[in-house]
Amino acid sequence: MGSVRQDIVIDARPEQVWAALRDVGAVHRRLLPGRVLDAVIEGDVRTLLMPDGHRVEELILDIDDDARRLAYCVIAGARPTLRHHSASFQVFPIGDQQSRLVWVTDFLPNEVAGLIRARMEVGAVEMKQALEGHAPDEADRPAPPTRHLGSGIAGGADSEGATHRGP
Repeated sequence: MGSVRQDIVIDARPEQVWAALRDVGAVHRRLLPGRVLDAVIEGDVRTLLMPDGHRVEELILDIDDDARRLAYCVIAGARPTLRHHSASFQVFPIGDQQSRLVWVTDFLPNEVAGLIRARMEVGAVEMKQALEGHAPDEADRPAPPTRHLGSGIAGGADSEGATHRGP
């Protein structure tokens, strides 16, 4: 199994970085604006709409506020087609004003390692820029309630405009 890791130092407080990461319905606004156009949440599945119209479905495996860790896997729409994909983000403090974001992706087949690495390198730069560009008052908003595997997300739209379709 292939594995790629990105360690990203971000000039933002750990609480700010974690608030953006755990807001799984707002990846298109808070982490990857331009790369992702929209996010729709249905239970534990997040569907990402890409600029070219392609859709990627991800199963949100866990959101752990204590560890500041988000785990997910791609279940449909991976390009190239993968036999397996799982990934996690975890936020660690570097003092009070900086964070280290660790992004790990495991995948099969191993032969796509170069492509996965290149995409993650670009994604890391884009997330760093987005996270460092947030105004402090936006990042200081209270996070939504803690949600772990199986609990789903209630229906309606979140504060960032993502549509939620609960079970």
